[in-house]
Amino acid sequence: MPVAPRDAGRSGRVTLVGAGPGDPGLLTVAGREAIETADVVVADRLAPWEALAWAPPHAEVVDVSKIPFGRSTSQDEINRILVERARAGHHVVRLKGGDSYVFGRGFEEVQACAAAGVPTTVIPGVTSSVAAPELAGVPVTHRGLVQGFTVVSGHVPPGHPDSTVDYAALARSGTTLVVLMGVRTLPAIAEALVEGGLDGATPCALVADASLPSQRSLRTTLAKAASESAAAGIGAPAVAVIGHVAALEP
Repeated sequence: MPVAPRDAGRSGRVTLVGAGPGDPGLLTVAGREAIETADVVVADRLAPWEALAWAPPHAEVVDVSKIPFGRSTSQDEINRILVERARAGHHVVRLKGGDSYVFGRGFEEVQACAAAGVPTTVIPGVTSSVAAPELAGVPVTHRGLVQGFTVVSGHVPPGHPDSTVDYAALARSGTTLVVLMGVRTLPAIAEALVEGGLDGATPCALVADASLPSQRSLRTTLAKAASESAAAGIGAPAVAVIGHVAALEP
């Protein structure tokens, strides 16, 4: 779509919108209002593209999808697009899956805009770290059972030079463990947790495509999670929930 002509009397700005786990109905009212006033929408693959129907007819849509092992737009290029369009006087909405500040690189984009003198607003989104388990019937906390939950990225496996996660400490934490982006690395994560002292019989739930018609979930144990999820065809995006809450039933 052609972008709207610049309004010489208007300053450009960027609004980061967390779009939730996938169902456009879970996008906040404030997020929808931002899209409805956008001149440019910069969206990634995990954002609900149905929500783009709320944008004005003149709005430009920029696809900056990051597909694992496929087409990818660098973060530097995304930052450049945001700053360039905002400096041209446009209201730029950066539409991201989940919440922009939960493994979404949202703060990097805010920093890039701040360095360029571009004003930004951040609208929180429903994070899949809580929503995916909830939609599958799993609470991340439960009175008398667990008093906290820990959210980690499984993007890199235990032992990887880029990993900063202490899996032995997680195994001893006594909290529900929620792993995002961990489908590929689940075997190594499960092994590290068991080596750290977590019982392999600890309940585990996996939830794929949370909130979408294609949502699937699997209840298993930590020791069997990798093999049974692979056999069931559970693929990304998926959330793993490790802890006694994963065995609870309504």
